[in-house]
Amino acid sequence: MKPIILVGIALIVFGVIALTYHGITYTTHEKVLKIGPLEATQEVKKTIPLPPILGGFSLAGGIVLIIIGTKK
Repeated sequence: MKPIILVGIALIVFGVIALTYHGITYTTHEKVLKIGPLEATQEVKKTIPLPPILGGFSLAGGIVLIIIGTKK
């Protein structure tokens, strides 16, 4: 399989994921309190937003790459 087609498929998959989930969420642990040897931590959820236009451009670009790859 040609590399341009593989890149196109990867862009389509990323575009569908970006349009479906609207962001990537992850959890971190932050120190809230530290008194001597005692520590208290808190789980904090953070999100990296993925705008829908990014997913749309990625999806369209992947389709274009697949079309170009099959014609050559």
